[in-house]
Amino acid sequence: MSKAKQLNVSESVSTLKKLLANQSVTICNRLRMLILIKNNEGKVFSKTKLGELLGVSSSSIQIWRKLYEKGGIILLMEDKRIGFKPSLILPKEHEQIEAKLNDPTNGLRGYVELQDWISQEFDKVIKYNTLLKYCGRNFGSKSKVARKSHVKKDLQAVEDLKKTSDKSAEASMKRTRKNMSK
Repeated sequence: MSKAKQLNVSESVSTLKKLLANQSVTICNRLRMLILIKNNEGKVFSKTKLGELLGVSSSSIQIWRKLYEKGGIILLMEDKRIGFKPSLILPKEHEQIEAKLNDPTNGLRGYVELQDWISQEFDKVIKYNTLLKYCGRNFGSKSKVARKSHVKKDLQAVEDLKKTSDKSAEASMKRTRKNMSK
């Protein structure tokens, strides 16, 4: 079994704690490793023991120790991870899609039709799953929803039906009451 690697931390514990105050989680764990080593200067920790104490893998500890030896605290605190991918849909397009989805007379019956509309309107090809997740995340839409009323439905005919339905319902109730009182 190989001997545990000793790391000499040049920064003071108070300096490390100040640095720890406003860092991301990934950087915090690295600084916590240095604080742990500095607090126990007489002890030598193995990478597995440090990993167990900090709740990270031993390979991460090994990488962090090498970074600290190579470039000190500055190199250790670098976060080389890149951010998230930029959205395929621009803010202007987002607004148009939102308007299309919220329009009751749009006639869209699913994400495939929305996908076709986007390809015609914006000259973009967006994968079905990408569009499905985007619409669910931003607009709260789902692939299974209640059936919409027909786009070409005559609203005046619906109102007339409701008026006649109320009258026929009242007449039916009167007949029922009469029959019950007999």
